Amino acid sequence: MKRSDSVFTRCVHSGIEKSEHHGSVSVPVYNSSLFVFEDADEGAAIHNYEKPGYFYSRLGNPTQRALEKSVTELEYTDDAIAFASGMAAISSAVMAHVGSGGHLIALTSMYSTSNSLFNYLADNFGVEVTFVNAEDSANYEAAIKENTKLIWLESPSNPRLNITDLKAVASIARQRNIITAADNTFATPFNQNPCVLGVDMSIHSATKYLGGHSDLSAGVVAGTNESIDRIRHSTNKYLGGNISPQVAWLVIRGIKTLALRMERHNSNAYAAANMLKSHPKVKEVFYPGLETHTNHNIAAEQMRGFGGMVSFDLGGFDQARNFVNRLELISLATSLGGVESIAQHSAAMTHATLSEKERAKAGISEGLIRLSVGIEAGEDIQKDLISALENS
Repeated sequence: MKRSDSVFTRCVHSGIEKSEHHGSVSVPVYNSSLFVFEDADEGAAIHNYEKPGYFYSRLGNPTQRALEKSVTELEYTDDAIAFASGMAAISSAVMAHVGSGGHLIALTSMYSTSNSLFNYLADNFGVEVTFVNAEDSANYEAAIKENTKLIWLESPSNPRLNITDLKAVASIARQRNIITAADNTFATPFNQNPCVLGVDMSIHSATKYLGGHSDLSAGVVAGTNESIDRIRHSTNKYLGGNISPQVAWLVIRGIKTLALRMERHNSNAYAAANMLKSHPKVKEVFYPGLETHTNHNIAAEQMRGFGGMVSFDLGGFDQARNFVNRLELISLATSLGGVESIAQHSAAMTHATLSEKERAKAGISEGLIRLSVGIEAGEDIQKDLISALENS
């Protein structure tokens, strides 16, 4: 496909090479764990990556490859590699680039399991980790050491939706020959392309918006040839977090409607954020599309839309608990990015693994609600929010 094609066209057609699949409009599901060779020379060439082809599905499959090509085109990168979950993608990307004695810089307020992974690597594998306030790119520069191998980014961040100047941090890292990786799950390729801004790797939990229907678990890393090759021939091979062809096909199908869904997620979230900021029971709203949001101007520069995630503070643990218990249309669950609206009480759910002190340092208050705004009628979402607020 031509790179000038609209994102709407890309979502429908990216990754699909009809000539490779006997003219199939829908990429087939290749339910095979191994692939035979014409002769010993071909087997050796494919097995040693000297010739394109497949030999064992843990290390590549035609359905998986179609997904990887799709995300490559959507993220404007050299290549991509798919995994069985977002955490498989994150752990493989990080561990391929940072070993014992290496230094990793990450943000203080971020997805809690990524935070826990970095602490686990520090405690068990000799990886040095520094956490910084990512709203100021200078904090990343100040934290760089001689052994810094990777800078980890997440913008908008989970769950506070903090915004980092991706271009500025990528420039800082590139001058020092440091690899950068950005979790782009919240934004999606529809709203933001970190690698266009200079980041080396853009990572997705495809469980969320790429799949889009709360019915699968998958992850994808898109990036430079160097980064993807390094992952492919190390952690991808050794840790075995490969995606199944059936799940890869579901993600491909989800991507076909990504642009349409994200338009709706964006508009519904923007409307919900504006409603919430005027409600007397809401202490504070976090949404990059609001002019009052810290680094709103940076978000407006590096994002085409502000996404479907909204967080807001109700002031206390009990207020948040009572609120989620009174939701009717909106589901109470831990994930996000599906067509249905989903709310969670962060301090009691995803970030409960952090101590109260760690949550406070990350700006995650006891009354914080993370809302994944779905594609239902916007007025119905707002009615449920208002009803739960007024009766809690």
